[in-house]
Amino acid sequence: MQRTFTQLFSATPHGARRARHLVANRMDVWGFAHGSKVSDTVTLVAAELAANAVRHGRVRGRGFRVRLLLKGDVVRVEVLDARVERLPMRAQGEPDEGGRGLLMVEVLAEKWGVELRPDGVYKTVWADVPLS
Repeated sequence: MQRTFTQLFSATPHGARRARHLVANRMDVWGFAHGSKVSDTVTLVAAELAANAVRHGRVRGRGFRVRLLLKGDVVRVEVLDARVERLPMRAQGEPDEGGRGLLMVEVLAEKWGVELRPDGVYKTVWADVPLS
């Protein structure tokens, strides 16, 4: 069975905080209690990707979207933002300029990457977090 959660947020620090809280809540609804390793890991990955969307992916008047996909033994965290011309530095094979955020995602996730939508309006930064 696949479960999905999608929510649009304002591209502000408040929007990033709200995304973190709603992801933790959704994980609880899906049976992964607040404070459990899986819930904390998914929430941390989502919080980092949301913070990057606000800090590096913001386009005036456009928000960012968080999507969670629970399928099998993986939760895919996707964050869509509107700055398609600006890819995460580690995705370009260079050191992360802003700190250790994407390095943390790299360590916590089974894999992660970036996809550009064919319409050229949004990019998706995604990470697969294993449930075990």
